[in-house]
Amino acid sequence: MTSPCVAVIPARWASVRFPGKPLALLAGRPMIVHVLERARESAVFDAVWVATDDERIAAVVRQAGGVARMTRADHATGTERVAEAAADLPPDAIVVNVQGDEPLIAPALLCELVELLATDPAVDIATAAHEARDAAGRTSPHVVKVVRGANGDALYFSRAAVPHSRDDDTTYLHHIGIYAFRHAALARFVQLAPSALERREGLEQLRGLENGMRIRVLVTAHASRGVDTPEDLKAVALRLSGA
Repeated sequence: MTSPCVAVIPARWASVRFPGKPLALLAGRPMIVHVLERARESAVFDAVWVATDDERIAAVVRQAGGVARMTRADHATGTERVAEAAADLPPDAIVVNVQGDEPLIAPALLCELVELLATDPAVDIATAAHEARDAAGRTSPHVVKVVRGANGDALYFSRAAVPHSRDDDTTYLHHIGIYAFRHAALARFVQLAPSALERREGLEQLRGLENGMRIRVLVTAHASRGVDTPEDLKAVALRLSGA
């Protein structure tokens, strides 16, 4: 019997910059429904769940034919919410944390991440990045960069311009915030205390690196764009409309 493969989409109402973000309308439909449909379109999952503590979000998900798993309201991160929703899965299950604010996530990327994790048992977590060359993104603290080793594992994630270039080369790997976990690794990750580098950079994935977890970085052509603010929502709406 093959191990189950489940997508879990964490969604919460409260947001400092964008309250009610999961239900913000894109092309006439709530954003969380777009993410749900992208995960379904990948056809790689045995189940797709939305993990939330808000009945308004759960009701919209159910109306769209999806499954909502109610979680506690006190989670500090989406990863913790995903771990609670997936707690009853076996240790060898694959759990993909599909961010609820990534309505443009490519179904093909989800398939690639699952395949990567399924074919290399030594990897704890798989994530993705795409090659970028814009100078503004390279220096922006809002764009997370990742540096890989020769084996494709992450060496470091940073909001700074890494790796440093001594010439005019602005090429870097722009991290895409999606994670495929082995369930045992997910359970371990959320039991770890927030690490020093994690607190300094504001990047949760550094907790895994500081504790010796292997994070494989898939370099993909499937770039995405998350929604953090109402301005991001407008930009994504334009992309969805083909404008």
